Amino acid sequence: MAAAEGAGSQVKSAVRTVELLEFFAGSPGMHSLAAVQEAVGYPKSSLYMLLRTLVELGWIETDATGTRYGIGVRALLVGTSYIDGDEVVAAARPTLDRLSDDTSETIHLARLDGTSVVYLATRQSQHYLRPFTRVGRRLPAHSTSLGKAILATYSDEQVRTMLPQTLEPLTEHTHTDREKLIEELDRIREQGYAVDREENTVGLRCFGIAIPYRTPARDAVSCSVPVARLTPGHEQMIKDALFDARDRLLLATRRL
Repeated sequence: MAAAEGAGSQVKSAVRTVELLEFFAGSPGMHSLAAVQEAVGYPKSSLYMLLRTLVELGWIETDATGTRYGIGVRALLVGTSYIDGDEVVAAARPTLDRLSDDTSETIHLARLDGTSVVYLATRQSQHYLRPFTRVGRRLPAHSTSLGKAILATYSDEQVRTMLPQTLEPLTEHTHTDREKLIEELDRIREQGYAVDREENTVGLRCFGIAIPYRTPARDAVSCSVPVARLTPGHEQMIKDALFDARDRLLLATRRL
């Protein structure tokens, strides 16, 4: 019985550790013990001991006073190793470079994680007016061309299971009704690509296409363009380049 209780205690501790790290990952900056406790709901004494252990191991850092906590450098090392060791990211690099050269715009490779997309690789535009997205950023799938392109590879019923009926708005253009989003997903399936019409960032239009090396897809590539610089001819060129990139990425990932 004691062994079972010990095993249960170890699992609970592991879950709390992961939840705590996810809190810090999603809440940049430094936080007081009281603020962390309010967010995670753990008893203050056990939370303090867990924080001190994670500080000693480098997963959590403190400020000069030792009373405020934030994510530590070891989390960055683990995140970087995930990207460095991912075969799809490695296989996609030549295609992302080519897509960047062909379009002269910002290129992203992202992966679906729950109801969000996480950016795995980017190629920044050389234009003065350009979007900036860092590797590791997480955004709601329903507000991005990347996420919508991936969601379109799921059935309508799967999407209904995945997403709440009311969706979080990031701008005034974001879909907030799941059924309206599902209607757009049907159009995406027909045309083969998704468009983010300032749904994530005002003034920015993004075109995304899923990489169907598995079904449903989990990865997609996109091209982001400031609306002020987008012309019909440039838009068509981007779409053509994305279809070409999809075919190249599909060929590259088939070798894995």
